[in-house]
Amino acid sequence: MLEDGKAEDIVTIDLTGRATFADFMVVASGKSDRQIRSLCEKLISKVKSLRRSPPGVEGMPHGDWVLIDAGDVIVHLFRPEVRSLYKLGKMWLAPIAGPGANVALTA
Repeated sequence: MLEDGKAEDIVTIDLTGRATFADFMVVASGKSDRQIRSLCEKLISKVKSLRRSPPGVEGMPHGDWVLIDAGDVIVHLFRPEVRSLYKLGKMWLAPIAGPGANVALTA
């Protein structure tokens, strides 16, 4: 769905063993706030049709960074300059320190 809307640099991060709030995180970029809002509207509509309830959404009015909480999947959509500022994907792809911390990640 994000590919169809021309989202860029789409990264899926497996959060298994790293977080309890979701199983996966998707981080993607849009070229403009307008494109990001359009991607969000389509994604929200799809989640509603699958879950029968709306996902949690933060940041939609601005469109620089929108978070969509679809339950087991959290989606972050950024404008490229905002994404590079926060480096959210890199933070979650960093290795976990400590014994038994080798968790396979999907990039």
